[in-house]
Amino acid sequence: MFVEEVTKWYEINSRELPWRNTSDAYIIWLSEIILQQTRVEQGMPYFYKFKERFVTVNDFAQASEDEVLKLWQGLGYYSRARNMHATAKSVMTDHNGVFPTDYYQLLKLKGIGEYTAAAISSFSSNAPHAVVDGNVYRLLSRYFGISTPIDSTKGKKQFKELAYDLLKEAVPRVYNQAVMEFGAIQCKPANPNCENCPLQINCVAYIQQTISSLPVKSKKTAVKERFFNYLIFRNNNNLLLNKRVSKDIWQNMYDFPLVESQTRLSEQELVSSSQFQDIVNANDALIMSVSNEQKHVLSHQIIYAKFWEIESKYPKTSLLENEFWVGEEEFESYAFPKLVDNYLKKF
Repeated sequence: MFVEEVTKWYEINSRELPWRNTSDAYIIWLSEIILQQTRVEQGMPYFYKFKERFVTVNDFAQASEDEVLKLWQGLGYYSRARNMHATAKSVMTDHNGVFPTDYYQLLKLKGIGEYTAAAISSFSSNAPHAVVDGNVYRLLSRYFGISTPIDSTKGKKQFKELAYDLLKEAVPRVYNQAVMEFGAIQCKPANPNCENCPLQINCVAYIQQTISSLPVKSKKTAVKERFFNYLIFRNNNNLLLNKRVSKDIWQNMYDFPLVESQTRLSEQELVSSSQFQDIVNANDALIMSVSNEQKHVLSHQIIYAKFWEIESKYPKTSLLENEFWVGEEEFESYAFPKLVDNYLKKF
């Protein structure tokens, strides 16, 4: 009943998406990674950009990391882009340039977990591996009335076993896409279309009026607050940039010399800080202006940033290895976090 209704619904209501009419594992991989934790509407332009620039996996492997990050700019979760680059190289060296379709070979590639391996293998070769993503968790928990937390070991095992049991009744390539699509546009997180749902009559959550409480999560991720004070040094139409080389957010992307603080800083507190004085001679620095505070929300962090424009004989001693001057006409060559890119657009 469940499998039949979901598949029938999919045949009528599925969206026309460019990666659905192909069995090319490379194209499917591009779409799956780009759309992780991303709405289709937001991810679609990126899919087209990557598909056009990297026609083959070899094109992707030969690109520089800077170019990959620049194309990814604005999509967030930049580790995905770095993992994709590493995977493209692995496919060239370990698979003779042929993107694998085998579930277990896919799992060995960087950035590919059980869900993505199941999606690629089933969509490209009809392999019998069930996809279990956020949409599937939500749909199964509501329809079958499962209150086991989806982020618990027990819950993950329970949902995986259920997903594989259901798959036995279906064509993997079609059913996997159907169940994901149903969760995405019919059984949505908020305001699901229950009144016009073919599963309504047997849906436990609908019958028991527990739709809003399912699925259950046991853990709440703590959100960390960070305060960024960017120091903007100008030299005619040049700005001093910094490459973020440490293992932190936005690794290998570009921003400005930074003073990070535990709380918001006044001008005096900023100038008095040891970080500031390590960067510039405080006696020689004149703060010309400061931006309004910009709030930037990441998955587990909230950044509050200010951009301080400074007139100074920078640097105090000499530029660090990861700092350099860049002209306005060169900005397009560098990958900036969205927070910094928004500032540069006003430069």
